[in-house]
Amino acid sequence: MKNTILLADGDPAVRRMLSRLLAEENYFVVSAQNADQMLEVWSHSPVDLVLLDLDVPEQNGGRVLQRCRTLHPAVRSIGITSQPNQILPAMASGVGALMEKPLDLPKLLQVIRELVDEPSETRRARMAGRPVEFHYLPPKPNESVEVP
Repeated sequence: MKNTILLADGDPAVRRMLSRLLAEENYFVVSAQNADQMLEVWSHSPVDLVLLDLDVPEQNGGRVLQRCRTLHPAVRSIGITSQPNQILPAMASGVGALMEKPLDLPKLLQVIRELVDEPSETRRARMAGRPVEFHYLPPKPNESVEVP
């Protein structure tokens, strides 16, 4: 059975690229372009993991995630941001990982696998504010290309 990932990102190109990548990795992807769509999808569809752009248009992604947690408190989640220094707000929102843009896709896929396989006790501990593993994925380093 495929795990379902709710992908919420305001950039259509990012949604398309991540949706294709996740589908190739055998995940079922439901996407949303803003917080309202995300909340609508979340209220009607069970999801295994949320991949949320914390910079979602019109709202603060951390607050959106907290609203979503009222529906499904122990869902696994990964926050994505283009803003630096968001580790503490991300941890406070209860996400299991924070990834900064530009995305390192192999690392993102690895963290998704780890969070999907994470025991429910770990998720409950995270939500209770107890120390558990937090995945921080800094931005992918710029790769320089030598021009002859």
